[in-house]
Amino acid sequence: MDLSLFDFDLPEELIAQTPLPDRTASRLMVLNPNKETIEHRHFTDVIDYLNPGDALVLNDTRVIPARLFGTKTGTGAKIEVLLLKQLENDQWECLAKPAKRIKEGTTIDFGEGKLSAVCVQSLDEGRKILKFHYEGIFNERLDELGEMPLPPYIHEQLDDRERYQTVYAKHEGSAAAPTAGLHFTEELLDKIAQKGVRIVFITLHVGLGTFRPVKEEKIENHAMHAEFYRMSKETADILNETRASGKRIVAVGTTCIRTLETIATENNGRFKEASGWTDIFIYSGYSFKGVDACITNFHLPKSTLIMLVSAFAGREFILKAYQEAVKERYRFFSFGDAMLILEGKKANDSTSHL
Repeated sequence: MDLSLFDFDLPEELIAQTPLPDRTASRLMVLNPNKETIEHRHFTDVIDYLNPGDALVLNDTRVIPARLFGTKTGTGAKIEVLLLKQLENDQWECLAKPAKRIKEGTTIDFGEGKLSAVCVQSLDEGRKILKFHYEGIFNERLDELGEMPLPPYIHEQLDDRERYQTVYAKHEGSAAAPTAGLHFTEELLDKIAQKGVRIVFITLHVGLGTFRPVKEEKIENHAMHAEFYRMSKETADILNETRASGKRIVAVGTTCIRTLETIATENNGRFKEASGWTDIFIYSGYSFKGVDACITNFHLPKSTLIMLVSAFAGREFILKAYQEAVKERYRFFSFGDAMLILEGKKANDSTSHL
């Protein structure tokens, strides 16, 4: 499939630069792909579309202040580092800019010696393996020196770091927030639970695989980078019970979808306690095995995320919905409005890569 099939025009002023004061104040576009209907609601109305016995799946990853600004030892050149993936022995896979200035053996200083890193390996696409040196606890140094890794299309400063975290964020490790979950408050989740919806958690640490741009003109040639996921036995048992009872599994965000589909694909449509690395790439025609409905934000043109939701709801219908969102002045991307897709489009017939 051509990359151009997933392009659309978006006025820059519709890219949300700051979060709304009230998490639940965002708008909610409700799609039914099989009836091809579009409704315009508010996010608090999401509870009207969730039924007793449904399972609502949330990603409880926590974003770390993964962006560091330092200087190259010896020259003083300014270096920007984005932590992507924690490896062993204080080593991290990182994105570094400008990458050409960072050779193997280069030392980078952060915070006047409070933290330093040596490049031990150069990879492709500006990625480096850095070994960090510090006194005390690494996460404390990171909290002191790092900044929240907001996407490049957000130009405003974030006054409160917690607004780029979900209210249920728990396990540290993400380089970006699972933004579909930013709309929930504890109060709203309590109301959903009181309705009889079972709320469960998985973990997927968001890394380069989620937000790396697609450069291949034929999307089938795009390779996803792996991201770490974990599902507990408790969550797996509840999801299997939900499916057996004929109720729906509702995934909050593309990170939940990718985790659920990875595990369901490997276990013939069932779930089990699991952890590992997933590089699943879902695009148009994929046959979903673990997700019945989903909540998601509005995504970048030509991104793997719009390809994923196109696979779920149908490419033409998704692009129609995006055109409607532009017309109705919805707010886009990480701090923007939300979309609820009530069910997957029937009769999908192409492939994914896992």
